[in-house]
Amino acid sequence: MIPYWKEVAKFAEDHGVRIAIEMHPGFCVYSVEHILALREAVGSKNIGAIFDPSHLFWQGVDPSHAIRALGDAIFHFHAKDTIIDPINATVNGVLDTKPYSDLINRSWIFRTVGYGHGEDVWRSMVSNLRLVRYDGALSVEHEDGLMLQNEGFEKAAAFLKSIIIQEQPGRAFWA
Repeated sequence: MIPYWKEVAKFAEDHGVRIAIEMHPGFCVYSVEHILALREAVGSKNIGAIFDPSHLFWQGVDPSHAIRALGDAIFHFHAKDTIIDPINATVNGVLDTKPYSDLINRSWIFRTVGYGHGEDVWRSMVSNLRLVRYDGALSVEHEDGLMLQNEGFEKAAAFLKSIIIQEQPGRAFWA
C-alpha cells in the first residue's frame, strides 16, 4: 500500500490537490493511527482524513480526542451519528456485518446527528474542530434507516445550527 500512496501523494502534491481518506473499518486506513502513519510513510501532508464520527463511535473511539490527535490532517467532516444497541452489541460485539436494513438485529446503526449522541458530545466535537483550526464544512451525511432523507437532513441541520460556532473569535478582551 505504501508504494502506491507515495506515488499518488506525489502526483497530488505536484498538482496542488489534497486527498482525504475516510476512516472506515474494513478499509486499509480506519483509525487516527493509520491516517497519521500513512502521512508519515508517504512523507506528504496532502494526505488527510474525511472525519466521520459515526465510524469512530462504533469502534469505541472518542471523536473529540481523535480530532485533537489528527489536527490539520482533517480535510473534511461528515456530520453523522451512530448508536450502539446495548442488547445486540453485548451478544455479537461491534464488528457486526449484518445488512444495514436489518436494524433490529444489528449491534450498531447509523443515526441522524443528535439521535445517537447528545448536544454535549457534538458541542465538544465542534469546539475541538475550532481548536485544531478546521474551518471547513460539516457535511450532513444521511444513512439513518429509521428516517427518510428529508426528515433526517432537516433534523440534523436544525440540531447542528444551534451548536456550530460561526464567527471567528476576537481578541481576548478580558486578558
